[in-house]
Amino acid sequence: MQYRPFGNTGRMISRLGFGSMRLPWKDVGDQRVVDEDLSIAMIHAALDRGVNYVDSALFYCEGASEIVVGKALKGRRDEVMLSTKYPVSNEKSLRETLETQLGKLDTDHIDFYHLHGIGGWFLTHEKRDAILADAEKAKEEGLIRHLSFSFHDKPEVMAQIIDLGVFSSVLCQYNLLDRANEDALANAKARGLGTVVMGPVGGGRIAGLPLEVAEKAGIRVESSAELALRFVFANPNVDCALSGMSTMAQVLENTTTAANAAPLSDAETASINAMMEENKRLADLYCTGCNYCVPHCPQEINIPHIFQAMNYLRVYGLKEFAFSHYDAIGGKWVKGKKADWCQECGECELHCPQKIEIRKQLKECLEVFGNR
Repeated sequence: MQYRPFGNTGRMISRLGFGSMRLPWKDVGDQRVVDEDLSIAMIHAALDRGVNYVDSALFYCEGASEIVVGKALKGRRDEVMLSTKYPVSNEKSLRETLETQLGKLDTDHIDFYHLHGIGGWFLTHEKRDAILADAEKAKEEGLIRHLSFSFHDKPEVMAQIIDLGVFSSVLCQYNLLDRANEDALANAKARGLGTVVMGPVGGGRIAGLPLEVAEKAGIRVESSAELALRFVFANPNVDCALSGMSTMAQVLENTTTAANAAPLSDAETASINAMMEENKRLADLYCTGCNYCVPHCPQEINIPHIFQAMNYLRVYGLKEFAFSHYDAIGGKWVKGKKADWCQECGECELHCPQKIEIRKQLKECLEVFGNR
């Protein structure tokens, strides 16, 4: 396993971290529960192969993640930097939540305690000062060693949060398909924060990329997951790639890549960047995702999400992910309606700065995603 200095914390962190958001499940009677035995075996395998950063959160795996992680680390706690998160929107205070988490994780301290998913809104949050005061007191008592934050806001907002001067590390999205936080990560690194990225394999998306992507760039890899990790490892401003693994095969493959595979060279990275920029150009011809059309659709069709699914399919070749992306519309996490709700009124096209023939393209999307 390769290691890097973790910001100004004085710790060395493994290039690969174990994310416990996607632990495997199994059926027990008519219930679906986390497979504790397999999950613990996977975490142990990762530790045996040098991983020393394990991440969880209060609500991961319907609240079971922290419990399983605690069981897995029993007798091995000193080998690991343990991370979990406080959801700021939680009704309970940071202190009360932290004490619950310490019990679930069966530990006396958290190494990196994250404010979960904060953005610019946190800067003026009515409970901001109370939350930070609770965190500082917990640090003084040794219950947490470092305060951190996870981040999903616009990249330029990250610097404003770092300006608070209370955080030791940041966790944010970054991968071959999504490089929006590249400059923000460089700034965080320059200011002494440890940097951990989530989604290095794009939540499974990049693992579905055809291997021709690597071949076109002149890169020899065994899988697209390897390509994705090596791309992230090549960024000197990324200390650790946090991968949410759900099978033992993923643990073995990813730890092998982190231990043995060299990061992409500057030339290989440049080749990949050029290819992805061209892909983005092609995708933007289909839809830039500006969302100007959305408020004007009387049927509340999620046009940008539909077109994004088509981009995943046609531009990136991510067939399985494209279909699941489309199918998510109208569910718990993705609002709006699918393409079959279009009445061809044309209101959307009046507000599209790209002058895209939206009605025509919705029909094309319906032909692809609707006829199954």
